[in-house]
Amino acid sequence: MKLLIFGDVVGKLGRAGVKHMLPVWREKFSPDVIIANAENILHGKGIGPSQLQELRDAGVDVFTGGNHSVEGKDVEKILNDENYPITRPANMRADLPGRGALLFKVETKNVKLLVVNLIGQVFMHQEYSSPFEAIDKILEQYQGQTPYIILDWHADATSEKSVMGWYLDGKVSAVFGTHTHVPTGDAKILPKGTAYISDIGMVGAYNSIIGVEIGPSIERFAKKVKNAKNPVDTGPIEVNAIYLELSDNPAAAGQAVDIKHLREIVTEYRI
Repeated sequence: MKLLIFGDVVGKLGRAGVKHMLPVWREKFSPDVIIANAENILHGKGIGPSQLQELRDAGVDVFTGGNHSVEGKDVEKILNDENYPITRPANMRADLPGRGALLFKVETKNVKLLVVNLIGQVFMHQEYSSPFEAIDKILEQYQGQTPYIILDWHADATSEKSVMGWYLDGKVSAVFGTHTHVPTGDAKILPKGTAYISDIGMVGAYNSIIGVEIGPSIERFAKKVKNAKNPVDTGPIEVNAIYLELSDNPAAAGQAVDIKHLREIVTEYRI
């Protein structure tokens, strides 16, 4: 099974970046499933129905999320629709809309892919329950239903991310980090067959501070000024994704065969 997974898609430029590179990488890699982290697609923060539909029309099959997943227009309706292929972190409060795991039928392979979403505890503004206890419960709940299991691990600290990768080595097919918007150079396959990367990186403005305006960001850090975090909506686009290949061999089904980090700077595109 082949997967193409985009990191955090930030605002209008992020959506344009996905639309530009998806057909290019689809032709090159022939993915069976295309996934994108969508928690920042609505003007850099939250989700919206028209923005999600824009990416679905572009070819994205499944959406994952993070701390901003429960923000945006009609978010409760979207996240509670079991027919809509979208997750939010499983270890968020139970009273919030949405689900932390979904089984997606991969038509080209006639198998199911379990997509899990978790959020970290280190350096987060909100308090979340244990992601380790959450993943244990999910794996027990879906035991025997599919060997193809991937985790969008939406966390800040690379140490916490790495711990989860090693904790799940041999239990899931892949653990890929999101949230920091900065790609890491540590894509690898762990000893027991789990693909891992600390952070895929964002799809958003290249000339920005993790997708938002540079000037106000400097003021926030250098002068402690509280101001708006508006996404940059002009200029080049940084597109980060991973290509992931999982074994179809019955003896090793679900084990990672390959993981590649993909990065492209796009200067000519259509909004």
